Parts: sequence; structure tokens; C-alpha cells
Amino acid sequence: MRKSGGVLEKWAESPKLVKMGDVTSNALITSSSPQFNVYGCDFGWGKPVAVRSGLANKHDGKITVFPGAEEGSMDIEVCLLPETLEAVVHDSEFMDAL
Repeated sequence: MRKSGGVLEKWAESPKLVKMGDVTSNALITSSSPQFNVYGCDFGWGKPVAVRSGLANKHDGKITVFPGAEEGSMDIEVCLLPETLEAVVHDSEFMDAL
């Protein structure tokens, strides 16, 4: 039996939406699911040649990973602000590892 005053009950009393920037400061988030066959969707135009995640949930440091069009491959979409990309390019340790 659940105790009263739990997290959900408290949220219902005083709902608050968390902004991605509040939880992703200096973080790297990866999303998607290998269980969703993005290249298996055919809307009558034939097999997709590329898949992107769309406009929602875009923020600095977001990486979306899809199973690729070819067996065993992956598609990776990376969202970086221009200043973040610039910092990555000038990070010699990162570039050496890449």
C-alpha cells in the first residue's frame, strides 16, 4: 500500500514542468529506440533513404541514434550549438580520440 504524500500526489498538488535546460546542463543525452524500425515505414513512396528526428526535443548536446538502413549499421544525429561545435573542434584531446 502506498503512503499518502508521495511524489505523484505532491506533483498533483503543485505541478511543475521541468525544462530540458534545467536537467541537461553540461550533460549529453542520447535518445531513440532500436525497437522502432524507422526504415521499415513505407507511406507509399518507397523505402526511406534517410531518417531524422524532426524539430521536437532539440537542444545542445542531444544525440539521436537510429538503426541504420543497412543491416548492422547506425544513423546518428547530433545537435550542437555553433559555439559548442567550435569548442569541440578546438579540443585536441577529443579530436585525437576521434
